Amino acid sequence: MISFQSVSKVYPDGTHAVEDLTIEIPTGQITVFVGPSGCGKTTSLRMINRMIEPTQGAVLIDGKDTRSIDAPSLRRGIGYVIQNAGLFPHRTVLDNVATVPVLQGKSRRAARAAAGDLLTRVGLDAAMGSRYPAQLSGGQQQRVGVARALAADPPVMLMDEPFSAVDPVVRAQLQDEFIRLQSDLGKTIVFVTHDIDEAVKLGDRIGVFAVGGRLAQFATPSEVLSRPGDDFVADFVGRDRGYRALSFVAAGNLPLHPEPTLHLGEPVPDGAGSAADGAAADHDRWLLIIDRSGEPRGWLDCGTVPAGHRPQIGDLVLGGSLVGPEASLRMALDAALSSPSGRGVAVDAAGVVIGSVFAHDVLSAIETSRLTGDPTPGADDRPDLLRKAGAAP
Repeated sequence: MISFQSVSKVYPDGTHAVEDLTIEIPTGQITVFVGPSGCGKTTSLRMINRMIEPTQGAVLIDGKDTRSIDAPSLRRGIGYVIQNAGLFPHRTVLDNVATVPVLQGKSRRAARAAAGDLLTRVGLDAAMGSRYPAQLSGGQQQRVGVARALAADPPVMLMDEPFSAVDPVVRAQLQDEFIRLQSDLGKTIVFVTHDIDEAVKLGDRIGVFAVGGRLAQFATPSEVLSRPGDDFVADFVGRDRGYRALSFVAAGNLPLHPEPTLHLGEPVPDGAGSAADGAAADHDRWLLIIDRSGEPRGWLDCGTVPAGHRPQIGDLVLGGSLVGPEASLRMALDAALSSPSGRGVAVDAAGVVIGSVFAHDVLSAIETSRLTGDPTPGADDRPDLLRKAGAAP
């Protein structure tokens, strides 16, 4: 456990970067510091590994004051990932990852062998180990940065806006990979971001910082969204916090509707796209096209092609979210609203189509949850959607 005990940081010019911070960061979980620029979240993070020394108060790791630990030794025992990865440009990827283990006395051969395994673990081909950072994409560099932070198997990892410099698609992929890694490793992680959506997605606990270094709220993501601690938190989270809060409400009781499908390349039959149970009449013309494994490929507008036409990828409208085995009401509603047919595609764990969900069913579930006062799941309750949906239609 990491503890901040009445920690403040005041710079010589009188600037209060952090104001009387008292907080306990739980072991084995992801704690996210979030807030606007200049609110002290990065300063707080860097006081954990003594890159910044507090003006007053103490930071403890497992009950031991960090000031009693030699700073270089402390830092070698804490993983650290920053924006743009911070890799050594003159070293290969393998040598970048092996840096800390070598400093800790591990042989270069053994460190490089372990580094190759870590590259695979973070989703990179081990063959990339011979490349230099400049030969990698931004997302690949960030994966190497995470591998380097994991190389010494530290119990604590600090991550300072590690995914903010990549495009939204790569960022989402990195977040998903990070969640997968944490489920395997169970590290104590402090993660800094300015993005409330990223904080909600990744955090077991969220610390919302206000300008001036004040901790405005420390709670689970669902609590921050449903019960903001003050006006600042409510404004920072945004007016759509009710929609975001749906991320923590499971959709396991949503009804699944049969969804007519056609394999890619097979002829469109007469009357195709008009039999979806309960679908609005003006949406009936849409037919879901699947591949040979049963995974969805896109929607075909049957009003634009004749019967007998064999649809190819170029005929399909791509888009619309998928509702998988682990989903939330937010995901289900987005799936229905973003689909051209008005029906969200439900898939099983293998990605095979098992039916569809309708927006009006999701809205009904939201209203039922509100009226019955069902508690919002906490941070340890990950959504498990469609688990009651039954067999494939």
